[in-house]
Amino acid sequence: MFLFALAALCEIGGAWLVWQGIREHAGYLWVAAGVIVLGAYGFVATLQPDPHFGRILAAYGGVFVAGSLLWGVVVDGFRPDRWDLVGAGLCLVGVAVIMYAPRG
Repeated sequence: MFLFALAALCEIGGAWLVWQGIREHAGYLWVAAGVIVLGAYGFVATLQPDPHFGRILAAYGGVFVAGSLLWGVVVDGFRPDRWDLVGAGLCLVGVAVIMYAPRG
């Protein structure tokens, strides 16, 4: 789970930096920093012990959904509604199923 959290931090943080650079006119240094952090996400994802790229990326998608909402709350003052929370919860259940279901 630590690697999923670290990957989410890199992916969401990198995308946020690009957003700030372009949409909020913070400048191209922010964009460059975002691109570097997004590249770090690609590296962190390879550290997962499961050898299946598709499984890791699919499970990460659920972490990304929940992490994006959390980032919005902490960094941007966003207040998710109950449907945001229900959707994020369903995504996290999906992560658990994908990663921890018994396989033969």
